[in-house]
Amino acid sequence: MKTLVAYASRHGTAEKIAHLISLELEQCQVRLLDLKHENTRFDLADYDNVIIGGSIHYGEIQPSVKDFCHNHHGELMKKGLGLFLCYMRDEIAKEEFNNAFPEDLQNHAKALGYFGGEILFEKMNFVERVVVSTVGKKTENEFHLDEEAVESFIWKMNH
Repeated sequence: MKTLVAYASRHGTAEKIAHLISLELEQCQVRLLDLKHENTRFDLADYDNVIIGGSIHYGEIQPSVKDFCHNHHGELMKKGLGLFLCYMRDEIAKEEFNNAFPEDLQNHAKALGYFGGEILFEKMNFVERVVVSTVGKKTENEFHLDEEAVESFIWKMNH
């Protein structure tokens, strides 16, 4: 079985999750695809499963994730599908997930995952650091990844 793990990551958290998922999938050949940086061609027909993930910044998932879902929508509806999101604000995570991924893809997916997030000041640009420290009242790195949610997602994709 072949699985494509397509992701976009601004500061590395979604990338970290994509790599973890790729290592834990059982009995399948996995290809990671960085939607933001890779322009290589691929054929979705070659894959049995597709996992798509990203993170929320300024209220939106990365455009490359939205474009991927839009451009391959019909094919994705025929695959074993997993969708994941990294985001720091638990209280509106479901709303953000619904805005990030089309409802029919969510309903079709074998696994949906909201994994929390990280604040990584060293990976932010100046404006991001100012916004996070001023608006979010954060002054140092924070790590709020939900390992149980990641494991549950992987289990669902494996079964």
